[in-house]
Amino acid sequence: MVLLSFDIEEFDMPLEYNGEISFEKQLSISQKGVERILDILKKHQVKATFFSTVVFAENSKDLIVRLLNEGHELASHTWFHSEFEESHLKKSKERLEELFSVKVTGLRMPRMMPVSKNAVEDAGYSYNSSINPTFLPGRYNNLKVSRTYFNEGNVIQIPASVSPNFRIPLFWLSFHNFPFFFYKKLASDVLKKDKYLNIYFHPWEFSEIKDTAFKLPAFTVKNSGKEMVERFDEFVSWLKSKNYSFGTFQEFQKQIK
Repeated sequence: MVLLSFDIEEFDMPLEYNGEISFEKQLSISQKGVERILDILKKHQVKATFFSTVVFAENSKDLIVRLLNEGHELASHTWFHSEFEESHLKKSKERLEELFSVKVTGLRMPRMMPVSKNAVEDAGYSYNSSINPTFLPGRYNNLKVSRTYFNEGNVIQIPASVSPNFRIPLFWLSFHNFPFFFYKKLASDVLKKDKYLNIYFHPWEFSEIKDTAFKLPAFTVKNSGKEMVERFDEFVSWLKSKNYSFGTFQEFQKQIK
């Protein structure tokens, strides 16, 4: 099974690089990206999981309703993208459930930040996909964490996919910067070895973010915007040609229990 997921959030990355962007622009860029993502998923009739911050959801209700109506899963990306308190785990879950009358069972922390396993369980989540089991300088070193899903108390941890050899991450930056044939080979290797592929993206990758005011490094904007739309569309087509199935995290969780 292919687990496509999208961290839908206010596009605050320029602030990390001392760039300039208004809150309204943060929202509009991500909203445009979500529209483009949903169009691609609808074209191919595949399901995905959307991890949303409460801030983005409250300001994008029509888009959340659309993704739910089209069969996708809504999960929590906590309350804010750049600010976190442990209490946000439960509050964000409850707020998303209140806003959209759905059961929220999954969590992904912004920027894959570490989080207390007990706090995640106490907040009522049944799965957590907040681990990238690789080494990324300046971010994390998870080389000793399991590459594949594992139980931690009553919560199933579902790490992002990395290659069986050398733990090369298949996350969004790899998708943008690796030669396409090499990324597809890594995806094939993971699917053969693990029988599933867990990869994540962001809506702003599908929008126009090559703005000098944002001060973003070249490696973060390469193959973004319409290039990303075309690249992702081709990738989903390729996966479908290989007869892989697609599903939400909730559907995957039912299969592995």
